[in-house]
Amino acid sequence: MRASPHYLAIPKSGSGPGVIVLHSWWGLNPFFRGLCDRFAKAGLVALAPDLYSGQIATTELEARRLRAKATATRRTPAYRQLIDAIDHLSHHESVTSPHIAQVGFSMGGHWALWLAQRPELPIGATVVYYAARNGDFSRSRSRFLFHFAETDAWVSAAGVKRLKRSMDVAGKDVAYHVYPNTTHWFFESDRSDAFDKKAASLAWSRTLRFLKDA
Repeated sequence: MRASPHYLAIPKSGSGPGVIVLHSWWGLNPFFRGLCDRFAKAGLVALAPDLYSGQIATTELEARRLRAKATATRRTPAYRQLIDAIDHLSHHESVTSPHIAQVGFSMGGHWALWLAQRPELPIGATVVYYAARNGDFSRSRSRFLFHFAETDAWVSAAGVKRLKRSMDVAGKDVAYHVYPNTTHWFFESDRSDAFDKKAASLAWSRTLRFLKDA
């Protein structure tokens, strides 16, 4: 049986603003499904596209292989899946906002920044956890919030510098936060080698405040 292409969580009220959750290279695992449920408890309609068709990685080696396999074998390109998910959420009967938000983690953060550059998409707010990608954001309709680890082997200082330059050139509304004594994956509670409860709690409160102000 084919896995669902996404996971959807709706508030008990039955409606709310929409948010797309873009998983990291581990896949749409229980953490990211649970994150959608947390957004729903906060009053948002959360949808997480599944770029790996139900497959999940638990180690970096598995994640590398899974990402490469998905890229080589998927019938529908990842960007098309994401655009379709945005369209699905923005037209969902439970969504009350004219624009939707997106929250991306690592690989998902790269995709969020790619999507945010496209003015034809109804993206009004973008939150990125430990990812940096420069580009032309001059036509973007999104506001931006970034959460960076203090020490990150996956996100270079040069990459962050290029990202900030892109945002400055475009004149975007953007906020950056760096969390002391943290590393990549610090927000993900199932990554015992990196999870930082205090930093994750602060990042979560900042994310919710940012989305509610969007």
